[in-house]
Amino acid sequence: MSHTTHLSGFRPVQYSCEPEKALSGETRTHCFPFSRIFRICPHKPAVEITRYVTIDAKTGEIEIPEGQSLLPKGKPWRDVHLYTKSEQ
Repeated sequence: MSHTTHLSGFRPVQYSCEPEKALSGETRTHCFPFSRIFRICPHKPAVEITRYVTIDAKTGEIEIPEGQSLLPKGKPWRDVHLYTKSEQ
């Protein structure tokens, strides 16, 4: 089950680009925009949920799956640890 919502706020746009061969033989880069969707809750870190939602391209409505267990959990930056190869 899922619910549909119309989100406003911060939706950064990223581009996916691929080389494309034209009929003339020259190679051009063709880029496609896509929005990245973030769940932002008060007093919690923002979590990207782009891959978990369905977006209606005509209306902009976003369908979010029901159940918090399906969505990724976030953590504050202070709890994110980077490891070097020697530590792994």
